[in-house]
Amino acid sequence: MTATAVLTARALLLDMDGTLVNSDASVERVWRRWAERHGLDGDEVMKVVHGRQGYASMALLLPGRPMEQNHADNARMLREETADTEGVVAIPGAPEFLASLAGLPHALVTSADVPLSTARMAAAGLALPEVRVTAESVGASKPDPEGFLKGAAELGVDPADCVVFEDSGAGIAAGRAAGMKVVGIGPRAGFHDPDVLVKDLTRVRVERAADGTIRLHVG
Repeated sequence: MTATAVLTARALLLDMDGTLVNSDASVERVWRRWAERHGLDGDEVMKVVHGRQGYASMALLLPGRPMEQNHADNARMLREETADTEGVVAIPGAPEFLASLAGLPHALVTSADVPLSTARMAAAGLALPEVRVTAESVGASKPDPEGFLKGAAELGVDPADCVVFEDSGAGIAAGRAAGMKVVGIGPRAGFHDPDVLVKDLTRVRVERAADGTIRLHVG
């Protein structure tokens, strides 16, 4: 479904990288260095890493490697990514979109940890939502739905009444597994059949309905 649509929700759950923030340049630099260190093809690595926590990507790319090594590597990678904000910018329409959510139930649900999400949102000039579900908050990475389900619970909203905004295959799968509708943002999302697909957040308009629900005009 790619035409203009109207979705109704009681809360919105927002991914960060690729959805609110374009961090592709930083992600590419850090992960291609990692790929080179491990003798892996950088292009193939980049097909896997978007949307997941680092340790989960490493488990797919280096099957059989002890998970404690993946977690240790992941910690180092997070520090590298947090220090590398060159080229990190807001997705078109993100500042206006976030401003339109003032007073409405919404949460950030990201595979980044607190330092990385704070650094990237600041680099993009975006305010962090009050409710945030980060890597430290969950025991399983996307595509597991835990993060989105936790976001819904913290907002006190039934999962079926939430709409997810995502760019990656792992994130879209997580939103779908949580029983939520998914708005796909950008070209990566188009390969994973979100409920609605748009180029960026300039194509989303938020309307506060009289009954307290959120009407999303998307497309």
